[in-house]
Order: sequence, then C-alpha cells, then structure tokens
Amino acid sequence: MARAGLTAERVTVAAAELADEVGLDQVTMARVARRLGVKDASLYTHVRNLEDLRGRIALLAADEKTLRIAEATAGCAGKDALVAFANAWREYAHRHPGRYAATQTPIQIDPELAAHAPGPRRAVELTYGMLRGYGLAEPDLTDAVRLLRSTFHGFVALEAAGSFAHKRSPQHSWVRALDALHTLLEHWPPSREGEPS
Repeated sequence: MARAGLTAERVTVAAAELADEVGLDQVTMARVARRLGVKDASLYTHVRNLEDLRGRIALLAADEKTLRIAEATAGCAGKDALVAFANAWREYAHRHPGRYAATQTPIQIDPELAAHAPGPRRAVELTYGMLRGYGLAEPDLTDAVRLLRSTFHGFVALEAAGSFAHKRSPQHSWVRALDALHTLLEHWPPSREGEPS
C-alpha cells in the first residue's frame, strides 16, 4: 500500500534528489520506492514507468533552472544579462547534476505534461529575449541560441567530468569565455547568401 500523501510530485522530487546524489542513470523505480519507504508497485499509481519518471524529472529541472535564470537576469541587459544567465545555468548544473543531466538527455516526455510545463517555454523566451538585446533577429537568433547552449553545456559537462586539469582555474576560463561571447554577440557576422537553411 502506498504511503499516505504519496503523489506524482512527491515521487518526482524524490527521484530528482536521488538523481543529484547518484546520477540520473542510476535512478530506478526500486531505488525511488526504497527512498520513499513504499513497495515498487505503489509508484505505478503515480507514474507510468521509469521513462515517464525521467521525463518528469526533466520538466521539474527545466522549471527550476528557468526560474533561477529569470531571477538572475531580471533588470539586466547586454553583457550583464549574458553573465547572469550563464552563471545561473552553471550554478544549477553544479548544484543539481542529476536534474541538469535530465534536461540535456533525450527523454520521451508525455506530451500532455510537456504542454502544461512552463519551464521549457519560458527558457526559450528568456534566451531569445536576452539575445534580442544584442540586436539579433532570425536566423541569427537561432544560431546564437545554439552557440550559447553548446558553450554553456560543453563547459559544465567538461568541468563535471574533471576534464579541466590545467593549473589555471576553470573560473578564469569561464569569465574569459563570457567576455568572448559578449564580444561575438556585439559583432555578430551577417548571414551569407546561399547558406543552408
């Protein structure tokens, strides 16, 4: 019998906490059930299966990360907004590695859940809004979004893997990378005729 008060939200939060502790790939229904003090079968009243649970973790993480970015960038523009955005992204990845991994992993998410989740939609709005401050419009906006995501995710993934073994602090490189991104965004090269769309 499920513990009184067990809900899909409580199951998701417990799984997200577990993901941060042991890694997203180590989260199983059995481990989540043990964490909650219930039998495995009790979880299936609230989530369909492990893929559904991982999708819920991804949506929870997207909401949390977007909220932190929104708070950090409120009232900022230009380089200040870029730096605040990037720092909030990196800090979330450091504090919640399992949840962050869920936002970067291809997961089949229930379309109905995704339709009612504000995080992913708000993340797009925040990113495009920040880049419009640099005077960018399509198709440059999409290209710039991909560049930022690649840079931020690439940096935090390498950092988490311990790949920055050089004696120079990763923090110094992070600051310089943001300086370089700001300069690039201010001097974004014009699109060329005949480029693939």
